[in-house]
Amino acid sequence: MKTEKIKYPLKNKLIVLVLVAMVPILYVAIYLILALVNYSRAYDQIVNSMLLANAYNINFKEEMDESLYKLVVSNVTFGTIEEDGTLKDPYSLIDALRTESNHLLGMTTDRESRVWLQSLLRNVDTLEDRVDDIKANQEAEGQYDKNIDMLYNDIYILTELIQDDIQYYIYYQTKSIEQLKIQLNKEVERVIIISILLGGCIVAAVILITSAILNSITKPIQELCGITSRIAEGNFSDRVRVQTEDELEVLSDSVNDMSENLEVMVNQIKEDERKMRYAELRLLQEQINPHFLYNTLDTIVWLIEGDDPDKAVDVVVALSEFFRLVLSKGKETISIREEKEHIRGYLEIQQVRYQDILDYEIAIPPELYAYKILKLTLQPLVENSLYHGIKYKRAKGKIWVTGVLQRGASPREDTILLCVQDNGIGMEANEVKRLQAEIAKPCKETEKGFGLANVNERLRMNFGMEYGITIESQKGAGTKVSIVIPAVKLSDPPAGELLREGGQEESV
Repeated sequence: MKTEKIKYPLKNKLIVLVLVAMVPILYVAIYLILALVNYSRAYDQIVNSMLLANAYNINFKEEMDESLYKLVVSNVTFGTIEEDGTLKDPYSLIDALRTESNHLLGMTTDRESRVWLQSLLRNVDTLEDRVDDIKANQEAEGQYDKNIDMLYNDIYILTELIQDDIQYYIYYQTKSIEQLKIQLNKEVERVIIISILLGGCIVAAVILITSAILNSITKPIQELCGITSRIAEGNFSDRVRVQTEDELEVLSDSVNDMSENLEVMVNQIKEDERKMRYAELRLLQEQINPHFLYNTLDTIVWLIEGDDPDKAVDVVVALSEFFRLVLSKGKETISIREEKEHIRGYLEIQQVRYQDILDYEIAIPPELYAYKILKLTLQPLVENSLYHGIKYKRAKGKIWVTGVLQRGASPREDTILLCVQDNGIGMEANEVKRLQAEIAKPCKETEKGFGLANVNERLRMNFGMEYGITIESQKGAGTKVSIVIPAVKLSDPPAGELLREGGQEESV
């Protein structure tokens, strides 16, 4: 089996290619991310510590000095101090500073910063002792002078020392940030050196491995593109040799097999197309209702018996012209002029039979005469209008055959619109929808509207799927069948196809 040749699947080769490129890059990226995360954490920790210390540096001394001053010189006591909205309890300030200082001491790693935090904690303890003394003196009463002296000689000095401790702590933390920056720069330099060395190795390895893998993929593909192009040009003798032990080798073997069989298939298709064209011609000829011929002959007999030989001669001439155009020397494509004469002969014959109910008008301008059309395109549409529209009207009706040249953006996009319209019984909207769906099917699958389906299928086979038949109808008002074909002139129209003089319309 061909699948046994797949030893190195393309999927595996591509996975190796991705891994070779991605794994080293991923390693460097992870290393950089971890270094940046560590630096960010250290930086955030120092900044937070500085912000906290700076808050105390700004507020602590002022709040503590003001609160103790009011406790000494006014009627405020330690029990009532918090009732004053502008003052704070000294013990609350001391406890908050001690708690935050211990927290900073646990986070701080710089030696100098720790020394100043420890000095701050000792001064806080001393400050608490002096506050205790002021509180005791206040409770003993009569110690105002002693408290004033302690306030100026102890309290203010201690809060000044605490503020200095905080400032020194902030100073050394700032220096820590600088050291951290220097450390980060060294780390970045080291990463850059490692990245350059590793990147060089990666680039070299990736270039070698990628070149080998891509060559094993692209070279066979280029060879396959070359042979498929030559096959498209009709050269079926070339072969491609790929030995990569992957899907491309299997594909190349399949292309070789295809090339070996394609010429036979192409010849067979051409033969089938030729037979199909003959079969279509026979099908069209068989489509012509034999009753039309029988009824026309009966009409001729009836005219002769009715002592109207001139009319009988006209019908015979029209019948002869009708079948001459039907045969058209085996041609599949005729001019619009010939198609017009064909349906004119058909309608002339039918009008003799249905003179009480049938009128017709052919309005195809002479400018369309030189354009080509498939033989027997309009006749089935006219026949359909007569037998399914006019005949069931039970009153006189009329058939109009019109044509118009529709200009496109360029001459190649010009189209011709031909319409067969009647004022017969018409159809309901759902009937139109069903009939349009039926004629869109292949003839052999059609259950209704065989003649229309035959025309529609031949138009699409010869001109493309964008061309064909559309149907419009209204119950009681009639039916309009339109066809669109490309505007292509016959390459060498016969002399009889020259535009004849006179009007563009024929009405009877």
